[in-house]
Amino acid sequence: MKTAEMRQLTDEQLDLQLKETIKNLFHLRFQSATERLETPSEMLKARKEVARIKTILRERQLEAARKAQPTAVTTAPATGG
Repeated sequence: MKTAEMRQLTDEQLDLQLKETIKNLFHLRFQSATERLETPSEMLKARKEVARIKTILRERQLEAARKAQPTAVTTAPATGG
């Protein structure tokens, strides 16, 4: 799945996709350890997909935090006099 397609998914869908990809990566590692992995490049693809999903989720998390923060108004300290 391409990054642009992933960005259109909801957070819940991305979480589900992340869990499925991690599960798939586990199975690929297991096959690799038992020397039954036909295409070693699948492990690399799965790791990159996990990274993409986590990046998108983190971007959304930071954007939500940025929107939730009130804008700070700076004022000069009062001087007595």
